[in-house]
Amino acid sequence: MTVKLYLAGPEVFLPNAREILDAKAAMTREYGFEPICPGDIFIEPAPTRHEFGLKISAVDEAMMDRADGVIANLTPFRGIAADVGTAFELGYMCAQGKLVAAYTNMTANHFGRTRDYYAGDVREGSDGRKRGPDGLSIEDVEMIDNLMLDGGIRRRGGHIAVHDAEPDALYSDLTGFKECLSMLADARLPEAGRR
Repeated sequence: MTVKLYLAGPEVFLPNAREILDAKAAMTREYGFEPICPGDIFIEPAPTRHEFGLKISAVDEAMMDRADGVIANLTPFRGIAADVGTAFELGYMCAQGKLVAAYTNMTANHFGRTRDYYAGDVREGSDGRKRGPDGLSIEDVEMIDNLMLDGGIRRRGGHIAVHDAEPDALYSDLTGFKECLSMLADARLPEAGRR
């Protein structure tokens, strides 16, 4: 039986989404897995945009239910953290006990990105925690993103690939994605295929 991998990430929002999704799907097949891509869906029309959004959500969950695992692109998207939809999908798969792997094309950890967001204005509060100028505490645990994402992957024996892509290739560089495929094929599923 071929292992099915759900390919989670913000690529569906890119102007060249189809090109990137096709490249990821082809690479997934090369490693002996069956890709399940959120961009490969047809959604029936709905009377309102809200109802259309609910249909997309339901179809995506059904796709994840059919998958055996996920590779999530956690490269920061529209801010300092991973795409929120991708974070949900990763959590959904973790909760089901499925195979999990993730990658990011940015080596700066979550704390570093948050510090940059505050333009370096990070102080130690009276409680010993680091805080931004707004008084909000900041995670400083040397993880690639929110500790729940990093911790959820690692507690399930998953792999996180960290790679520093060129700024114009943040969402098209597949170096980390390939590393995840290789780790899943070699370490977790030796019968799935090797490359």
